[in-house]
Amino acid sequence: MIFGRCLSEKHVFPPMAESAWQCSVFWVLFLGVAVYGAVRLSFRIFPMLHPGDLTHDESRPHLWTMNFGPQHPATHTTLRLVLKLDGERVVDAMPDIGYLHSGFEKLGEHLDYNQYVTVTDRMNYVSPMANNVGWHLAVEKLLDIDVPPRCQYIRVIVGELSRISDHLLCLGAMGLDTGALTHFIYAFNPREQISNVFEALCGARFTNSYTRVGGLSHDISPKAIRMIRNLLEQIPKALDDMSRLLNRNRIFVGRMKGVGVLTKDEAINRGCSGPVARASGVTRDLRKDEPYLAYRDFDFNVCCAEAGDCYARYLVRMAEVRESMKIIRQAIENLPAGPINLGDVGAGPLFGEKTPSARATPHVVLPEKQAVHTTIEGLITHFELVMNNRGFESPCEEIYCATEAPNGELGFYLVGDGTPRAYRARCRGPSFLHLALFPHLIRGHTLSDVVAVLGSLNIISAELDR
Repeated sequence: MIFGRCLSEKHVFPPMAESAWQCSVFWVLFLGVAVYGAVRLSFRIFPMLHPGDLTHDESRPHLWTMNFGPQHPATHTTLRLVLKLDGERVVDAMPDIGYLHSGFEKLGEHLDYNQYVTVTDRMNYVSPMANNVGWHLAVEKLLDIDVPPRCQYIRVIVGELSRISDHLLCLGAMGLDTGALTHFIYAFNPREQISNVFEALCGARFTNSYTRVGGLSHDISPKAIRMIRNLLEQIPKALDDMSRLLNRNRIFVGRMKGVGVLTKDEAINRGCSGPVARASGVTRDLRKDEPYLAYRDFDFNVCCAEAGDCYARYLVRMAEVRESMKIIRQAIENLPAGPINLGDVGAGPLFGEKTPSARATPHVVLPEKQAVHTTIEGLITHFELVMNNRGFESPCEEIYCATEAPNGELGFYLVGDGTPRAYRARCRGPSFLHLALFPHLIRGHTLSDVVAVLGSLNIISAELDR
């Protein structure tokens, strides 16, 4: 045969004396073997070019499947990832949600607008106050009412405190996942002080349920204001310690830079928001672009980066903590006097353009506990609002309201049907969209990078399940 003859004559090209058809056969076989070898080699060296499909792909002997979670300590919660590995290289990943079975959207159709605030605490349980504010802003938009200025300022304060709390836990976990235990402790100490502030505000440290339709459950006390001012003096020291420890740490920077890169176009096309989008150069912040509450009154910057990797997401969150402190300081020093709850007549729409007058609305605010316990009027008003066959009327309309939550755009879609509870309630949680990014960001990286990418996205599993 031609191969034996070539090998016996100690060269790889066929002799010139052979016939033309033998040369053609040789080159066909030679090119076929070369192409087959190149393809096989590409699967081994560049597996990210052939991600395949974990649910429909054919089996390949050199790939194996590993379950990352749902009880892995680096997932921080009941989050499961199905990884396809080629050695230490991640070829593909499939997020698997559905381990919490919260059903919080269906609960919105059975609980009234005040009762449902307890469910929002359990969505993003890292920053529940931000969920409280977002939910009742949506309800007030449906009812076409505006809360008093003092209430708006207090909601801004608790929303920014929630942002700081959320970012501190995320930043601390990013350090912890890459081996920096001290960094986690630096981040968690001021977060504990924020919980003390929330306890002084409403009596609850974790599941706050602070907001109400048309107002708040409690006014801010002088003690809480003193605690917030003291907190604003302590957080910069913690941030400086965290920055000195990790910002130029060779191990941390090597684990984060160039890992999980998301370009600006990809961030826009995939519906990213919050720090994940701004770390890729998307200069969008609902507090600036679509202001709500009293954000028009405050001077702050939108923090962005261009690299789009895990390190950029880390730096954006660090910068946003300092900007939130600026907002809180301005709100505390300029806190207006007056009531925190709405009266019997709406003062105007909270979103969009101001109208000359707003329609009169029924009483929608729960009376204070002191009035319920000591006066017959307060007791009757309370029962009229909470009894199943009573309550206020809501317009038969549909609205969507979005706020800038710590992890991105938190939106609520509501359909009213004339009753004090929603006909349909839907939630757009940022974690649900950001988890869909994970397979795209992790392909081609190593198994150790899974923790870094997952931590930089700050996925909260309670926002995933419906």
